[in-house]
Amino acid sequence: MHLAIARRCPYNHALSTTNPEDKNMANSAQARKRARQAVDRRALNMSQRSTLRTAIKKVRKAIEGGDKAAAQAVFQQSMSVIDSIADKGICHKNTAARNKSRLSAAIKAL
Repeated sequence: MHLAIARRCPYNHALSTTNPEDKNMANSAQARKRARQAVDRRALNMSQRSTLRTAIKKVRKAIEGGDKAAAQAVFQQSMSVIDSIADKGICHKNTAARNKSRLSAAIKAL
C-alpha cells in the first residue's frame, strides 16, 4: 500500500505503533513516562484478557466433550482465573459473574 494512501485511510493500523516516542504527543517528562507506562500496562492487560478467554474456551471445550466430571474440574480451575482477572479490573465483575453462571449452567445441563 502506498504511504500517502495509508495515511488517509483512518482504519489502516499499519502506521500505528506502540512506541510512545514515535507519536510525539508527550511534551513533558511526566507525559513521556505515563506514555511508557501505558504501553507496558496495555501489554499486560492484553495478556491477561487472553488468559481469561483461554480459560473460558477450555471449559466450553470440556462441556462439548460431554464428560461432566472433567468439565467440572476444568471449571473449578477456570473460576479462579476468571475471579482473579475480574479483581484486577481487566473485565467487570458482573461480566465475570455472568461468564461463570453460564458455564455452570451448561455443566449442570450435561
